[in-house]
Amino acid sequence: MLTAAAVAVAIALSALACWFIVEDRLYQQVRASLSEVPPLPMQQQNVYCATTAAQALALSQAATDRLDGGHPFRPNKWDIQLNTSDGRVCYPLGATKIIQSSPSDLKASTAGNHVSYRDGSYLDGTPAMVRQSSVRIDGSPAVMLVATPVATVQDSLRSLGLILLGVAGLGVIGAGVTGRLVARSALKPVDDLTDVVEHIARTEEVGTTIPVHGNDEIARLSSSFNSMSTALANSRDRQTRLIADAGHELRTPLTSLRTNVDLMIRSDETGRPLPPATRTKLLGNMKAQMQELTVLIGDLLQLSRPDSPKPGQNLAVVALHEIADRAVERARLRGPGLVFDLSIDPWYVHADGAALERAVINLLDNAVKYSPPGGTIQVALHNGRLTVRDHGPGIPADELPYVFDRFWRSPSSRQLPGSGLGLSIVAQTVRDSGGEVSLGAALDGGPGALATVQMPGLPNPPQ
Repeated sequence: MLTAAAVAVAIALSALACWFIVEDRLYQQVRASLSEVPPLPMQQQNVYCATTAAQALALSQAATDRLDGGHPFRPNKWDIQLNTSDGRVCYPLGATKIIQSSPSDLKASTAGNHVSYRDGSYLDGTPAMVRQSSVRIDGSPAVMLVATPVATVQDSLRSLGLILLGVAGLGVIGAGVTGRLVARSALKPVDDLTDVVEHIARTEEVGTTIPVHGNDEIARLSSSFNSMSTALANSRDRQTRLIADAGHELRTPLTSLRTNVDLMIRSDETGRPLPPATRTKLLGNMKAQMQELTVLIGDLLQLSRPDSPKPGQNLAVVALHEIADRAVERARLRGPGLVFDLSIDPWYVHADGAALERAVINLLDNAVKYSPPGGTIQVALHNGRLTVRDHGPGIPADELPYVFDRFWRSPSSRQLPGSGLGLSIVAQTVRDSGGEVSLGAALDGGPGALATVQMPGLPNPPQ
């Protein structure tokens, strides 16, 4: 509809301009024809005057009839009439029609050397173009009116108007049909996109995509939608895997807890109390399993945060070197007998302090867990680069791509405590703070693994 309206306005303006131009050109030709009238003989015997136009015309026609051989004017082309200032009407030889006078004729008769054109008509109502010019008859001022019919010009203009109206109508209809076809073809990808969106809204089947053709705005919209749909599908898959993995990890300590509780309840119901040593061992196991559940639930809460925190949420300038010192002190308590080799320089970063400290603690816990008794753990922080090196068994090269996946645990370490979420939390926290983290073999080729965290910041606190 908008296309048809725009085309209609354009065609209407073009048609109007064409009509006015043609009208102007036709009337210019009529005026040019009137300007070709030869000088009128002013001799008394060639001009017949009377007090009324009818009487003067009758005298002129009577004189013309007495002549042999016609007259100097062609009545089929021009009609001439003279109106004097004293109220007489005069006609030259050959005059055939009476021109309707106008109040402007009297003014033109006294203007002197005046030539102008006006729309007029004959006495019978036939439209005409009239040329006014000042003349003198017998010493009296007069106006000479030269007229020519313009009925043919008006008929031509009416025919042209009808033709332009028809062309404009066909143009508008054609533009409307063409615009509809073009719009439907151009917006078909939008219809497909709408169908897919409605399908996803009904079925919640994210991941559905639509074909992309070309590289225009519609194609960009389709590509953006496909990317969004794929991202939503991946997010749902990660959510589903997280729930499944969390359920699997929670099942083991819960099953062990239920078994120990059932055992203690049965011993009380049967009246056969457990030996004190056995009961103490069961209580110790239950406490360890509850601690494992607490750690696992805390890790799940940490991972439930959005991957990209809102700007300014829990972010502040924190001292990474102080966080590293506190994390080392906690690691000493968890790994008695281990040696910690420290080389820490000041470094200030913009991050979530609590989350970053937990990430550093997880790195050190991982090093403590795999270090041999009496082993050395090297912790260094220089220019925002934090490294934690242990001297344990290391990580096989084929397992390195998976170390930061949630709930992933090396087959060789499944007998050790842990949920497989520690390094995943480290990776998420560091990336949320704008840093990078990696885990690989030691650079010197010796035993153990090397964890590296690179954080943007400054060696001095910002002012």
